[in-house]
Amino acid sequence: MKRYTKMEYDSPEEMLFGHAKYPVKGKRGIEFGAGHVVPIIKVAPGEGTENSKETMVSECSNIARSAAARAVNVGLPSFMIEQEHISQQTNNPDWTGACTAGQAEILEKYQEEYGIKIALQATPADIRDEEKGSGFRTSDQYQKVIESIEQSAENGADVIGIETTGGKSVSDYGISRGDIKAIIFGIGVLGSIDMEYMWTEISSICKKHNVICGGDTNCSQSNTAMFLAGGLTDKDCSHTFAAITRAVGAANSLVAVEAGATGPLKDCGYENPIVKAISGVPISTEGKNAVCAHSDLMGNLIAGVTDAWSNESVYHREEMGGTTPQVWLQATGYEAALMNTAIEAGEAETLRDLYTLTDKYRDPQALVLAYDNAYRIGQAIVEYGDDPYKRSIAAALEAGKIINEAVDSKKMYLTRFERDTLDSAINTLEKLPDDSDKFIKQCIRRYKRKVPDFDPKNYEL
Repeated sequence: MKRYTKMEYDSPEEMLFGHAKYPVKGKRGIEFGAGHVVPIIKVAPGEGTENSKETMVSECSNIARSAAARAVNVGLPSFMIEQEHISQQTNNPDWTGACTAGQAEILEKYQEEYGIKIALQATPADIRDEEKGSGFRTSDQYQKVIESIEQSAENGADVIGIETTGGKSVSDYGISRGDIKAIIFGIGVLGSIDMEYMWTEISSICKKHNVICGGDTNCSQSNTAMFLAGGLTDKDCSHTFAAITRAVGAANSLVAVEAGATGPLKDCGYENPIVKAISGVPISTEGKNAVCAHSDLMGNLIAGVTDAWSNESVYHREEMGGTTPQVWLQATGYEAALMNTAIEAGEAETLRDLYTLTDKYRDPQALVLAYDNAYRIGQAIVEYGDDPYKRSIAAALEAGKIINEAVDSKKMYLTRFERDTLDSAINTLEKLPDDSDKFIKQCIRRYKRKVPDFDPKNYEL
């Protein structure tokens, strides 16, 4: 288990889309972070395909075929298809393996015939239930998650990813109530404990099958805050609170890398620029070509240092028709082509900065993920590399400092609601105990009473 105590990049200016300090190469020859950006099409079968294994495999195969055909037709040199959450629809690892095999066979045919570089990422769903007594690490659900990963790796996946949910019950409580202490405990402590446990096993499976050990994301927690924060007029969650939550999420997602993940990290991890700044691994991100799934306030900025550009689309056959995979792959492919042309023309730094400045001061959530500020948060995290609790606090405080600096320089303005929320969070963070054991004991007492689904035994506490 590696703990980062220093930055892999000497300065934020070294960070650039299409370039990672430690690029990775798939078994079919595709590379990530090696000087170009790879477009991603992320799809899942439509409604009704869970009726039979044969129907599910046929649907997944058709998705792969249509995506590969469009990629060849519009001249994409490479792409990755991500098969996401099959196990969530079926709870059947055998179906996951069969779908993976079906897609891999089709993708290999297109690569052999046309020379296009193709990768297949499998992202089984984390179907574990944190409810008391379920056995977060010993339940049938946990075994099905691990079996789905094993089946994916055995049957042709190039990359393995997942969206773990450790600590979500506590962080959901914190997000809905503006409780920053619950964020530090749920995401920073519980999430990190669970992430280490899960990725130690996932890394072992990937090594056994010679599969890229991709990465994780704090999607189930930090993205919850982002979605609730919504647009500029929404108030279901403070935007400053969501920005701080995202910084803590980076300390959490980093654990997957420390436990063996090599990237590309999962696309819905908006905290990935921070993790890349620390570790140098390639990352996937999603933004303006993911509007089919959700809106955010950083659709351009998040492309600034990406290595694989995703659509975050879900394939709904009945709702959107059979063209969905092709359409969204073409969109991400064209955006990746712009990035790759900028690299070839020697204008990549200019495009990176334009992406960044487009959104940097649009919202606090975008501000803390601009590559220069992502680097600063990374520096705060590595100062406490061996203590998930302390580095989560450091990340949160640095995010607050970055926001306040932008406000003081009149580059960003906060409403009274946002100002009060930020001040309250910082005040609470500064008063938290120095000792992590003391903090954990306090939180166990507090959140066992307030969060019915939270069970310390799920984290060996």
